Amino acid sequence: MKILTVSDRVEPALQTQDTAQQAAGTDLILACGDLPPEYLTQLTTLLRAPLYYVKGNHDIRYAAKPPGGCLDIHAKIVHFNGIKILGLGGSRWYNGGPNQYTENQMKWTVWKLHLLLWWNKGVDIVITHAPPRHVHDAEDRCHRGFKSFHAIIRRFAPAYFIHGHIHARFDNSSDRLTTINRTKVINSYGHYLFEIDTDRAPA
Repeated sequence: MKILTVSDRVEPALQTQDTAQQAAGTDLILACGDLPPEYLTQLTTLLRAPLYYVKGNHDIRYAAKPPGGCLDIHAKIVHFNGIKILGLGGSRWYNGGPNQYTENQMKWTVWKLHLLLWWNKGVDIVITHAPPRHVHDAEDRCHRGFKSFHAIIRRFAPAYFIHGHIHARFDNSSDRLTTINRTKVINSYGHYLFEIDTDRAPA
C-alpha cells in the first residue's frame, strides 16, 4: 500500500494532474498539520485517495471550514486496509492559541487512549503534528516535542511514527528518519512517500 504524508508546506508538485504523477497510485494520504484546508481537499480529490489528518498549531480555520472529504483523527484509531492508525494533533503550549497542549494535557490524552490501544492490539502508524521529545525537535517552547509520545513507542511499537511541525531541509530521504527500537520516526515536512506491506502488517 502506497502512503503519502504531507505537512507544513504546500507542495506545488502535488497540485496539478501532470506533476502529481510522482504520487500516482497513492492509496492513502496522511496529513500532519499546518496546511490550508483547501490544499487537503485538493489532494484527496486529485489523487482519489482517502485523507486522514491531525491539526497543527497554525490550523485555525478548520473549525469554520474543514477540508472536504477528509477525516480528523485526533485521539482516534482508524482502520484502513488492515492498517491501524492513531492521530494526535497540536503542538506544545507556547502562547495560548488553538491546538496547543501542555505536556500534562497531552500525557492525559495519551493515557486515556491506552485501553483503546490495548483493545486494538496496538497500532501500525501514529501521525502527530509535534515530534516526540528529543527526536527531531528544537528547544524553543513552540517546537519542543512531547515526552508522552515515547510511552506509545515503548509500549506499542508502531511501525511508523510520522510527525510534522519541524521545518527542515533533507538532502535525501534517510535524513528524515530516526529509528527508536522497532519504530521509524519520520519528519513529514513537505511530503514523503512510502509503502507498507499490508499482508505483513500486525493483526
